[in-house]
Amino acid sequence: MSAFVTFEHVKKTYKMGEVTIEALRDASFEIEKGEICVIVGPSGAGKTTLLNILGGMDSLTEGHVFLDGAEISKYNARELTTYRRYEIGFVFQFYNLIQNLTALENVSLAAQICKEPMDAKEALIKVGLAERLDNFPAQLSGGEQQRVALARALANNADIIIADEPTGNVDPQMSLEIVELLTRLNEAGTTVIMVTHAHDLVKKFDKRVITLESGEVVADGMIENGELPVQSAAHLNLEKQTIEEKYSSKEEEAKPEEKKEEKVDEDFLDAIISDNDSYRIYLEQDSEKEGENQ
Repeated sequence: MSAFVTFEHVKKTYKMGEVTIEALRDASFEIEKGEICVIVGPSGAGKTTLLNILGGMDSLTEGHVFLDGAEISKYNARELTTYRRYEIGFVFQFYNLIQNLTALENVSLAAQICKEPMDAKEALIKVGLAERLDNFPAQLSGGEQQRVALARALANNADIIIADEPTGNVDPQMSLEIVELLTRLNEAGTTVIMVTHAHDLVKKFDKRVITLESGEVVADGMIENGELPVQSAAHLNLEKQTIEEKYSSKEEEAKPEEKKEEKVDEDFLDAIISDNDSYRIYLEQDSEKEGENQ
C-alpha cells in the first residue's frame, strides 16, 4: 500500500537576479493517510516552500510529489485549480479573511467552490465559534480569526489539512488550543501537516516530527513523553546556539572599511517566497481561469 503523501527527491530553486537560491534540495519523505505530522526547522530551511508545493501553489524544479497515488507535480494549471478547490484545506499564518464579510460569510464563500462542502455553520461550530457567526474579522481576536481560517479549510471536506504556522500570530494559550483542535480533527480521520517554529508547543503532543535544514530532511521521528527525537533536538539546539553566537558579540561585526561580499538575506527571501497573500492569489488565479473558460 502506497503512502498518502510522497515527496521523492524534490528540488526547488529560485532566481533572484544572478543569484540562485536552493529552497529545497533532495527532500524525500512519506506520510500515511490519517497521520499528523509537524515540520520544523530554522528560517530558510524550506518549510513553507514544501507546503506550497504540496498545496498546489508552487511548482518544483526536480523530483516528484504524490497525493493519494496521483502525481500532483505533473498537474497543469487547470488541474491544480481543481486540486486546490477539492483535495486540500490550507490554513495560512495571517488568516487572509475578507474584512467586510462575517465569519459565516467567509467560510460560506470558500464552501461555494467545493464539490461536497461541509455546512459553513457546522464548520464554525466544530472550531468553537458558534457564538461568533455574525462577527466581522475586526471584531474577533487573533485566535478567533485563525479558527475562522481553520473552519474555512474544513469547509471543503478535504482528506488533508495543510497548516503553515497556524499559531504564529496568537498567544500561547490560543496556540495550545489551535494545536489541540488540529489534533482532534486528526483523530476524526483527517491527515494534518503543520509547519511551526513553536518547538516547545510541539513537545506537548506525541506526534511525528520532520526536521528540515538547508532544504533537506535531516531528521524524522516521533515525540515521546514530551521529548523531541534525538536528531531533531540536536539540529534545533544547534540552530539556537548559532543564533546566540551570531548576536552575542559585537566583535563579529564587519569593520566599516572592510567591504564584505553581499549575501541574500534568507529570512527576507523566505518572506518573499512564502507570500502571505497566498489566499488572495489563490482566488485571483482561480477567478481568472473561470473568466477564460466562460
